[in-house]
Amino acid sequence: MAEIRTAMMIQSWRRMTFLHWRYPAEAVAPLLPEGLTPDAEDGQVWVGMLPFLMEGVRPPWLPPVPWLSAFPETNLRTYVRGPDGGAGIFFFSLDAARLPAVVTARATLNLPYRWARMSLRTDGDVTEYRGSRRYEPRGAGYRLRVRTGAPFPAAELGRIDHYLTTQYRLYTVVGGRLMTVDVWHPPWVLHRAHVLDLQQDLTAAAGLPAPHGAPLVHASPGVRTRIGLPRLVGLPRAVS
Repeated sequence: MAEIRTAMMIQSWRRMTFLHWRYPAEAVAPLLPEGLTPDAEDGQVWVGMLPFLMEGVRPPWLPPVPWLSAFPETNLRTYVRGPDGGAGIFFFSLDAARLPAVVTARATLNLPYRWARMSLRTDGDVTEYRGSRRYEPRGAGYRLRVRTGAPFPAAELGRIDHYLTTQYRLYTVVGGRLMTVDVWHPPWVLHRAHVLDLQQDLTAAAGLPAPHGAPLVHASPGVRTRIGLPRLVGLPRAVS
């Protein structure tokens, strides 16, 4: 994908861990808005939990602001097809540690952000992520410890590895209408990773059954991104 010329936001996603589980498409489909269908293969669709550190968050015409522009975030997402046949992601939830970021994302793109107490700590090759949503009756949270290893040789990365980590479109519903937002980033440098401990109820809070089995895991030092302007599904995007 060509780099987005007119960006709404610039961000860097650092210390990323990708956890993915397979789900029956019929468990995911009822949770999607009208117009989206699970991007399923053999009746199965992937659901991902991605904790990371957001850095350098800013509009393209402003410099980053200390504290406000850097914070932990964790999203829960799945992979979908739009009514135009386009592939992309749909977020069940996005937890963030900065209230202004939560309010802005909900107001502008109607993304399901939640304000949460969050932390991200590293000790050598081990990273620990923690999160707990604020002011929600049922609550939701997670604790993840993961050990990151060496980069994957390019020859070992297959179609699924690229599919789960290289998505350039998100879908959301704004004012009752299905919208897309394009996201540009360079290719991820993917590392091997191993889960040491995982406790989470983000999937349950989203209305999903508990995941079965160990997740497929990737890690990455991160990428710089450019977030495009929202547009109605079917309208052309502006790129360089």
